[in-house]
Amino acid sequence: MATLNRLVAATDLSAPARHAVDRAASVALATGAALHLLHVATPAPIERLRRLAGQIPPDLEKLMRDEPGGALNGLAHAVQQRYGLTAQVHLASGPLLQQLREHADTVDADLVVLGARGASFMRHMLLGSTADRMVSKATRPMLVVKQAPHERYRTVLIPVDFSANSLRSIRLAQAVAPGARLILLHAFEVPFEGMMEYAGVQTDQIQHYRTNARREAQQSMEELRVQAGLPLESTPTLILHGDPSLLLVQQEQELDCDLIVMGKQGDNAVEDMLLGSVTRYALAQSQCDVLVSV
Repeated sequence: MATLNRLVAATDLSAPARHAVDRAASVALATGAALHLLHVATPAPIERLRRLAGQIPPDLEKLMRDEPGGALNGLAHAVQQRYGLTAQVHLASGPLLQQLREHADTVDADLVVLGARGASFMRHMLLGSTADRMVSKATRPMLVVKQAPHERYRTVLIPVDFSANSLRSIRLAQAVAPGARLILLHAFEVPFEGMMEYAGVQTDQIQHYRTNARREAQQSMEELRVQAGLPLESTPTLILHGDPSLLLVQQEQELDCDLIVMGKQGDNAVEDMLLGSVTRYALAQSQCDVLVSV
């Protein structure tokens, strides 16, 4: 099983982004991992105000530059009061994505935690873009928090394709959500199914292909479950025919899941493209948190 030793929670200090800090603290408390809080300040707002005003009073500029540090320390104090954890605080300046990656590398983070949205629509777009870019370039697991955490993760949905990434996702889910109920989902489509229908292939023949594909998937699912050491009686498995992205979000909502755990890529170029699109769809459309393994 994977272990978590260090978590980095990135925050823009907005109220919505604090959900990510709360979730990171909850995971740290459950796993015994050290918690690092990171805020990346950008000089752009001060520079824009300087262009508009011509000159900013020195006291006001100092206050504007010092405020993030004070707010970050206040957030760490709130974490200590609520969770009994001492979080290390880090204030950086520069490009958000670069600073986030560099800090995660510096502390050798086992998990990076981000909020799915910020304080305003523009910050929502910024953080959404950051999460999306982090997925494509991530070298460390990334947790995108969408909901205010009220309790530990209880029900985790893990889409699997039976590649090595599937087992990594299961191990990561066990580390981040110890004790949670794991549900394995495999969505399949027959290759060129739409083309066959268009070409007039008989429906019963296509159904025969689907039956064979389902049987093959059931065998692979059982092999994966055994390899992961998951008990049969307490590990639901779903094998469904249809679009992977749509089925993933549908099952997340029907099963009342509070976390999706999935890989960002497959074992070849085709799987990379497919899973990349499914991961991005989950980040955009799911209601629950999304944990991306690497």
